[in-house]
Amino acid sequence: MKKTLWSVLLTAGMLGHAPMAAAQVNYKIVTASERGTYIKIGRDLAQFVAPAADIKLDVLPSAGSAENVKLLRYEPGVKLALVQSDVFQSFLDIAAGGNSAARTLIRPLRVIMPLYNEEIYFIVRADSERNFIHEIRNAKLNAGESGSGTALTSATLYRLMFNEAMPDSASYLSNEEALAKLVTDKTLDVVAVVAGQPAKLLMDMKPESRKLIKLLKFDPGHPSSEAVLKTYFPASVRASNYPNLLAADIPGLAVKAFLVTYDFQLKDTESHLRGMARSLCQNFSQLKEKGHPKWGEVELALPELGRGWVYYPPTTRELRSCVAELGAVAKSRQPARMCSQQERILGLCP
Repeated sequence: MKKTLWSVLLTAGMLGHAPMAAAQVNYKIVTASERGTYIKIGRDLAQFVAPAADIKLDVLPSAGSAENVKLLRYEPGVKLALVQSDVFQSFLDIAAGGNSAARTLIRPLRVIMPLYNEEIYFIVRADSERNFIHEIRNAKLNAGESGSGTALTSATLYRLMFNEAMPDSASYLSNEEALAKLVTDKTLDVVAVVAGQPAKLLMDMKPESRKLIKLLKFDPGHPSSEAVLKTYFPASVRASNYPNLLAADIPGLAVKAFLVTYDFQLKDTESHLRGMARSLCQNFSQLKEKGHPKWGEVELALPELGRGWVYYPPTTRELRSCVAELGAVAKSRQPARMCSQQERILGLCP
């Protein structure tokens, strides 16, 4: 009886001193359409990164970056968002111009890290006389769904190229609806799509698609390109990603994608987001190996941001610390340098 009592007390004492397991939390990340790249990136984070941070990450589709900014600001449970750089910058510019609603939305948002470039596609019928992006002026354009990053990108590019607003006649249909109208009733001339390559929408097209549609090229030598390249980046749309659509690589444009959060001050939320940043760093090789091909373009780096952009300090410290640790480990694993004959003769070998 005494032995049994002692055993129970000893076990209770050991349990009392055992470290408590961190409680798992439910967080949400907002992405974009089900057929886009953002949602796949979100699912990679949920599978390879969130579990080690004790986070069950729900990956939510959305209309895109503009809606994501609003959802991150106001939707309960949304702790992360994927946002295009031009959308984020537009909110900042509008806020700086005195718009209080934009200022309220964007002021508390913080960047965790830049990710990769998302390609911008302008699709026309195969028999169209248009071959270049700068030829879309006055075209019947589908700019992307209302409230999406694609729609804002279309409007921004149009303004930069032609120094005027995109026509009010532009439509805001889904990619699928717009492409159907482009090739069937021909009530559209151009369909804008923003998606990191390989984009599922274009990958899934059949070989006969080349007879129906084509992608417009970006001409870096055109006079309008100087203004465009102050906001966007040159890119190459690779035929290897779209063999049913392209016979050769074509020059294109891209916009940067960012992983964004809110300036959370609650210690528990801050702690879990720090854990998310560390897990992202520690599982980065898994993301590159098993995740979407776009992870191959991502660098574990925190470059200087544009004016008005701010990193989230807790994740910034965690990422920089982890990157430094990984660098030290990699350096320690480097094979020792062989001494030369001259160094051995002079007794300079360690």
